[in-house]
Amino acid sequence: MRITLSVGELGVEVASIFEVFTVKLLSQMLPRKWEKIIFLLIFIFSSASGAFIGINIGTQMSSLPSAAEIVSILKTQRIKHVRLFDADHQMLNALANTGIEVLVGVPNDQLLRIGESQSEAAAWINKNVAAFVPATNITYIAVGNEVLTTIPNAALVLIPAMQFLHSALLAANLNFQVKVSSPQSMDMIPKHFPPSTASFNSSWNSIMNQYLQFLKNTGSSFMLNAQPYYVYTKGQGIFPLEYALFQPLKPNNQIVDPNTNFHYTSMFDAMIDAAYYSMRSLNFSGIPVIVTESGWPSLGGANESDASIDNALTYNSNLIHHVLNGSGTPSQPTISVSTYVLELFNEDLRPGPVSEKNWGIYVPNGTALYSLTFGRIAESNADSTGLVGVFCVANSSVDSNALKKGLDWACGPGSANCTAIQPGQACYEADNLVALTSYAFNDYYHRTQATGGTCNFGNTAMITTTDPSHGSCIFSGRVEHQHNRQHHNRFSLWTSRRCQ
Repeated sequence: MRITLSVGELGVEVASIFEVFTVKLLSQMLPRKWEKIIFLLIFIFSSASGAFIGINIGTQMSSLPSAAEIVSILKTQRIKHVRLFDADHQMLNALANTGIEVLVGVPNDQLLRIGESQSEAAAWINKNVAAFVPATNITYIAVGNEVLTTIPNAALVLIPAMQFLHSALLAANLNFQVKVSSPQSMDMIPKHFPPSTASFNSSWNSIMNQYLQFLKNTGSSFMLNAQPYYVYTKGQGIFPLEYALFQPLKPNNQIVDPNTNFHYTSMFDAMIDAAYYSMRSLNFSGIPVIVTESGWPSLGGANESDASIDNALTYNSNLIHHVLNGSGTPSQPTISVSTYVLELFNEDLRPGPVSEKNWGIYVPNGTALYSLTFGRIAESNADSTGLVGVFCVANSSVDSNALKKGLDWACGPGSANCTAIQPGQACYEADNLVALTSYAFNDYYHRTQATGGTCNFGNTAMITTTDPSHGSCIFSGRVEHQHNRQHHNRFSLWTSRRCQ
């Protein structure tokens, strides 16, 4: 066995090893009546180890990269958890021996066949799970996707399908390694604010009772697709944009649950708590939530102005930081919520408005729209926000007077550090207004983005992933600059721990 441990991921890796070893050993040694105790011990140990960030990989695109190319991107980005919407064998083979944890999906169009036949469920497990483990680290099966709200006619076979698949895993001695659940839409909770009064759509109470009882019995998690973008855009200004993007709220704009007096600083947390309270309304507790989809589109149509690269970068960066710093929710402060970002690639074949096709971090040819850091990183100072590989630069086609106005504002009221573009300094170019303005815009953006700063400047600026650094003129966000800083921080953290 080859084990790779790194600072920040140590607890998660050790927990995973502990789970597999403990479960296999105890399941052979102890009678069945002890299984619930084993589940409880594993849950406590796993919860203490912290949450993870993963990525969704959709396939509704006209030009899908090869499985090898996708895995190469995952390795480069150090992504340790992926969700597949099916059980594509090429992807499962490509993910073998990478250590990446895989959530595979039973597509909605296969649900009826599996939910009506235990032998079909067993065949599915043998073909799509047992044939690939342990080389491919499959840890979850998502049975359908938002079944109750998208294909309600299949509701009656959802729970049987989950039960049949679990029985097949049990027969293959994989029931401890691979868990079974089914992602639910936030539409299942008609009114999710205030969270304390949230409950599931009562017409589905019978199904939800069976669903939650299954999760409780098998030690699985409640899968939730939580998309603040939809709630914000449909809310018509009820909630501020900052609330949806994890940004600080103004003192006179605080969001408070009047029944619990809990202060909610993000819509994401309110949605998670709504799920917890909805479960509680059916007398279930102790079932952890895992978010199977959350993200923000980077492009929208004429009436979708909130779908932008700026907002997508802000939301996903803040989401990753929120999850990896171990933040729970106001009602469950000690339970962090693992989350899969939607998504790795834009899917141009997805139906619906322009925004539906643009949730990806990459376009299918492998070009990044913006850059995210998926691992835990040390807290950064003003010129190191974690927005690695993303730059805010001046639009060279804009009138020079408008650029000059933006430059003066950035270096003045905007408080950008413009020392490097003064005469005699590394980034000074006397006859290049675009270069000078780009440096100022980028410095301002990296200093303020986490607290609401944008790359706009009166429509004179734009986001790019092309590094404008040159020679000794280094722009904030440069990959090597950030990597060296993070490496130093990690080394310092390691040495400080060794010396304690």
